[in-house]
Amino acid sequence: MKIEDFRRRARRRLPRMVFDYLEGGAAGERGLSRNREAFSKHLFEARRLTDVSHRDASASLFGKRYPLPLAIAPTGINGVLRPGGDLMLARAAARHGIPFCLSTASTSTIEEVATASDGEKWFQLYVLHREQGMLFVKRALDAGYTTLILTVDVAVNGKRERDMRSGFKVPFRLSPRIALDAALHPLWSASQIRHGLPELANFATAQATDASSQAALMNRQMDASFDWAAFAQLRNAWPHKLILKGLNSLAEVGLAERAGADAVILSNHGGRQLEDVAAPIDTLRAVAGKCKMPLLLDSGIRSGADVVKGMAAGAQLCLLGRATLYGLAADGEAGVCDVIKMIASEIDTTLALTGYPRVSEIGPEALLAAH
Repeated sequence: MKIEDFRRRARRRLPRMVFDYLEGGAAGERGLSRNREAFSKHLFEARRLTDVSHRDASASLFGKRYPLPLAIAPTGINGVLRPGGDLMLARAAARHGIPFCLSTASTSTIEEVATASDGEKWFQLYVLHREQGMLFVKRALDAGYTTLILTVDVAVNGKRERDMRSGFKVPFRLSPRIALDAALHPLWSASQIRHGLPELANFATAQATDASSQAALMNRQMDASFDWAAFAQLRNAWPHKLILKGLNSLAEVGLAERAGADAVILSNHGGRQLEDVAAPIDTLRAVAGKCKMPLLLDSGIRSGADVVKGMAAGAQLCLLGRATLYGLAADGEAGVCDVIKMIASEIDTTLALTGYPRVSEIGPEALLAAH
């Protein structure tokens, strides 16, 4: 199988508006296409007559070794794909020994995910209001999350035309068109009705009941005043590893390093925010080696070959977003595990065919110059 098989199954099972939410990008979706095209243009320069009879795909970050160079990226509203989607993703990640990143916009709470999985859990923070953000940070700390990710590329919402056309919102607002769409996908509809329609769970607890916050998060109405001074306060409040997600230039990576970030996720939000920015794999090749802190890669990764290219370009880990969501939508937790296994197998094959027995050995010499 390949990721396109999971994508097709997800598309058949989901109503159009839900699949478009999963699949869509900003504006005309040039950024979405650019992310994929960028991986295609980076080609391997394979070594030959090297012993690749035993291969090791493990990778290290912050002194810890993982069996695969992967983490599951923070993605929001996963319960609309499958009820309990965040829990399924977290359990699948734990099964494969890789970190799971929970989004602020999750449909299971920080505490529910902490209880459901004994794997390593990271928490991704959106800041709508400073006080509320600090409440989420405290909850994540109390629940045992090991790493905090601050997403910084959402000062306002990107222009997501598919969602605007479909009227996609959480909670759902029924219209004749949406009702017909749901009726044409009875398995999805029955599952949602049986478990209750999803909501942004972290805003529906005793500590945070403000319904307007759910609407603000859906529309990405963040605290647009959040700056490096505010980041310094967050840095002081979080005693563990702190990662910035959404940077995409050497200058910004340098600022993050000087401000005390422990790592950066090079990302353009999967092409969902600003359309005309560089693909992160391109930025990674330009930035790697010019800073001391670890660089992680997100956006556009769909195969094991993409992962190996990311590692060769200088990433410490690669984050899976849509790839694992296709598996979740297609077949729940088992589908997520199948996607991870498939990508792990592709990593192994790519290592063998490029002449590198260990992913930790691969570097920029394994890639031809970009063209």
